[in-house]
Amino acid sequence: MANIKTAISIEKPLFEQVDALAHELKIPRSRLFVIAAREFIKRHKNQKLLDAINDAYDDLPSSEEETTLQQMRFRHFELVKNQW
Repeated sequence: MANIKTAISIEKPLFEQVDALAHELKIPRSRLFVIAAREFIKRHKNQKLLDAINDAYDDLPSSEEETTLQQMRFRHFELVKNQW
């Protein structure tokens, strides 16, 4: 995959932390930024997936609907219990 150079502006304390961590990990700063960007994108995608799952389950029956369903199940059971 082709690499693209870019310039970014960050606060000096953050730069110093990035520089120290890159030195500690013995990797170039640019590699650390790539790792950080990939992790951020992965977390963002996971959050979007979680939001979509939560939206899908947001239409669960209310307590009133659940009570009605339980009554319907009981009534259905009463209707069919002696048929088998």
